[in-house]
Amino acid sequence: MTHQTHSTRSVKAQEIQRDWHLIDVKGRILGREISRITELLQGKHKRSYVPYLDMGDNVVVINAARVEVTGKKESQKEYDRYSGYQGGRKVFTYAEMMKKDPEKVIRHAVAGMLPKNKHRDPRLARLFVFTGAEHPYGDKLQ
Repeated sequence: MTHQTHSTRSVKAQEIQRDWHLIDVKGRILGREISRITELLQGKHKRSYVPYLDMGDNVVVINAARVEVTGKKESQKEYDRYSGYQGGRKVFTYAEMMKKDPEKVIRHAVAGMLPKNKHRDPRLARLFVFTGAEHPYGDKLQ
């Protein structure tokens, strides 16, 4: 009886292939789309995924101003900002944030769902959010 051994080879950092994904969030639910985006940014959809390397892809999100939330989140979900000074806390509702800067809502949600480790900032740098349908990455997408 012959015995065959199959060894699995680790992926090296220079071998990581980064694809481009276009996600249109128009009329979609915020939380469900964010979990899909974070999976792509981390690279968990790849067969060669390992947690100690940043294997993720580039993600372009369009129509950020048209994303939706369920229930009463539009008026009840709050975003805090604190300057560090006394009385320097500002609170905005989801509706106010969407009027002011819808891209920040998407980026904030993705940042909250990514693991808090050394890979978080490079992953967020590969997230490109646009309020409307126009974006400059058409040549990179399939």
